[in-house]
Amino acid sequence: MKIYLMRHGETEYNRVGRLQGQSDIPLNEFGIQLAEKTAEGLKSVNFDAVFSSPLQRALETARIVTGSRDVKVETDERLKEIHFGAGEGARFDEAKKDEAHPVHNFFCNPGCYVPKGDAETFEQVRARGRSFLEDKIFPLEAKFAAEGTATDGTAIDGTAFHGRGNGNVLIVAHGAFNRCILNQIAGIPDREFWKINLPNCAVSIFSLEGGELRILEASRVYYGTPVNGRP
Repeated sequence: MKIYLMRHGETEYNRVGRLQGQSDIPLNEFGIQLAEKTAEGLKSVNFDAVFSSPLQRALETARIVTGSRDVKVETDERLKEIHFGAGEGARFDEAKKDEAHPVHNFFCNPGCYVPKGDAETFEQVRARGRSFLEDKIFPLEAKFAAEGTATDGTAIDGTAFHGRGNGNVLIVAHGAFNRCILNQIAGIPDREFWKINLPNCAVSIFSLEGGELRILEASRVYYGTPVNGRP
C-alpha cells in the first residue's frame, strides 16, 4: 500500500510570506496551476481513497488532483494545519526579527517553540495526525489486501508499474502538518523541524506494510522550480 501525502498549492499568503494556520485562504491562480501540473504528474496513479483537510486550499488541491477518478474526497478535521491562534496572519520577516513575537521561535528556534493562548503545540498536531492514521489509514491496508485492489501507478524512479497491489491513498494537507508526520516517521526532532524542504504541492510517498510506515520519498514536485519550501 502506498500513501501520497501532499501539500496544497500556493495561496496569496504563501506568496507574500504570511502565516496561514487554520485561516481559510484559497488557492491563487498560480496555486491552481501547480495543482494541475501535479495532477498531470500523478495521472497514472489509481487512487483508491482520497482524504483532505477541509480548509479550501487543501480541498481544492485534492479535487484537482483527483480529477475524474471515481473516488470521493473525504474531509477530516484532523488534517487541518497547525493552529497559531493570535499569530495567524503574521508576516514571516517581522516574526523572525522580533524575538518577543509569539511565533518567532516557530521559525527561528522550533525546538523551543511554546505557543501562546489557544495555539497548538507540535505534539498536539502529531497526536491528531496519529489519530487520523490509526482511524482512517491503517485499516485500509487489510481492506485493500482482502479486496486484491488492482493498481496502476508510477514507481519512485519514474517508471510505470501495473499489477496487483494493496491500494494507493492520497492525503492533501498542509506544510507544518505534513512536516509533523514526516519528521515523526523519520525521527527528526523539533529543533530540526525545517530540515525537509516541502514546497507547495510537494508529494511525500510512504509505503504501509504490516502496520509500519516507511518513507520512500520525502518531497517530490511535479512542476519546475519548487516554491515556498521553507518560510
